[in-house]
Amino acid sequence: MGKRDELIAKYADDLRGKCGMEPDMDLLTKVTIGCGPAIYNDDASTVAATQEGELETVKTNFLMRKLGLPDGPELMDAINSVIETYGRSERNKYRAVVYYLLVKHFGKEGVYA
Repeated sequence: MGKRDELIAKYADDLRGKCGMEPDMDLLTKVTIGCGPAIYNDDASTVAATQEGELETVKTNFLMRKLGLPDGPELMDAINSVIETYGRSERNKYRAVVYYLLVKHFGKEGVYA
């Protein structure tokens, strides 16, 4: 098993254990691949949920650019909802898991088809 496969398995475990959902492994794999080399960097592979700038980056770079969503308060509401689902006190919120949850939240699985 390669490093990426190990990370995808870890993300799936987080979705099952911390988020209480059975992941769509095909979609999770595509979202993880879409994160690029960031998944291998300790800092870039996680989302710092307590930093407003980091959440703005998720909103701008992922929700608006990648998923093509229009700007609006519902984007930050969705990010906060996903952070709550993951567990606000959870120290390591993996970027691929947060992105996966946002894709599911907005029903944008087609972006990865």
